Amino acid sequence: MEKRLFGSTGQQFPILSFGAQRIVDEHNCTEEEAIQIVNRAIDEGITYFDTAPSYSNGQSEERLGKALALQNRRHEVWIATKTHDRTRDGSLKLLEASLKRLQTDHVDEWRLHNIMTMEELDQCFAKGGALEALLEAKEQGLIKHISISGHTNPRVQLEAIERYAFDSALVALSAADHLVYSFAHEFLPKAIEKGVAIIGMKVMALGKLAPWYAKALQYTFSLPVSTAIVGMESMAQLEQNLAIAKSFKPMTDLEQLAFLKEIMHLANPDVLRWKSNDWVSGEWYIRE
Repeated sequence: MEKRLFGSTGQQFPILSFGAQRIVDEHNCTEEEAIQIVNRAIDEGITYFDTAPSYSNGQSEERLGKALALQNRRHEVWIATKTHDRTRDGSLKLLEASLKRLQTDHVDEWRLHNIMTMEELDQCFAKGGALEALLEAKEQGLIKHISISGHTNPRVQLEAIERYAFDSALVALSAADHLVYSFAHEFLPKAIEKGVAIIGMKVMALGKLAPWYAKALQYTFSLPVSTAIVGMESMAQLEQNLAIAKSFKPMTDLEQLAFLKEIMHLANPDVLRWKSNDWVSGEWYIRE
C-alpha cells in the first residue's frame, strides 16, 4: 500500500487505516473474530488503529487491547483514542480507563472527540477544560500526540488549529461530505499549510456509499490526507478494503466530478446526519 507522511510528526502510514469502532458485539463481531481481524490487518501492513472509550462502552478498546497483547504486538502499531469529556478531570479519568482496557502504558495519539460547536471548543480551551488534560498527559508520557476530531462544521476545526498546534485532525471526508460543509474545501488547505496530519473518516457515509464502495474509498484516498480510517467488522470487509487500497490510483478531476454528480442526491439531512447541530444527543456516545 502507498504510505504517506503523517503531518509534521515524521511518521508514515499506509493510506488505509483501521477503525476499531465495529469490532464489537453490537456489530455482530465476536471477540475471537476481532482478534483475528486485528492481527490480519497488522500482517498486511496496517499500523494505525483508531478507537474511543465511547465505542460500545469501551468494548472496542478492550478488544483492540486483547488482540495486541495476545501476540505481543503493541510495539507494531499506533493507537489513537479519544476523550468525549470536555473537562480536565473527566478526560483524565477516561484516559486512565482507556489505558487499562488497551493494556498499554501510553497511547500514541489522544483526541478531543467530535467537537461540533464553538461553545464546545471554548469549553475544552477554558480553565479546567479538556485541553489541560491532553497537555498534562503528554508531559507525563501517557500520550505522544494531541489531536482533535469533527464531523459537522469545518469552521470549528479551523478555529481549533488557529488556537493550538494540534498534531492531527480526524475529519469527515466522504464524497458525500464534499457537498455540504466541506472539510475538503474549507479545512484541508489550512491544515496542510500548518503541517497538521489529516485523517479521513466517514468514508462510507454510514453505509450510504456502499453501492459505490470502491469509488468511495478511491475518492477519500485521492484527497491530500495522511490516511483514512475505515470501520471493519469482518474479515471479508478487511480483505475488500485491502484489495482496493493496494490497487489504488488517484481519481482525476473529471472522475471526481462525475462521481460527485452521481451521488449528489445523497446530500440531504437523512443521509448526512452528522452535519446537523443536534446530531449529538444525550445517548450518542453510548450509541456510537
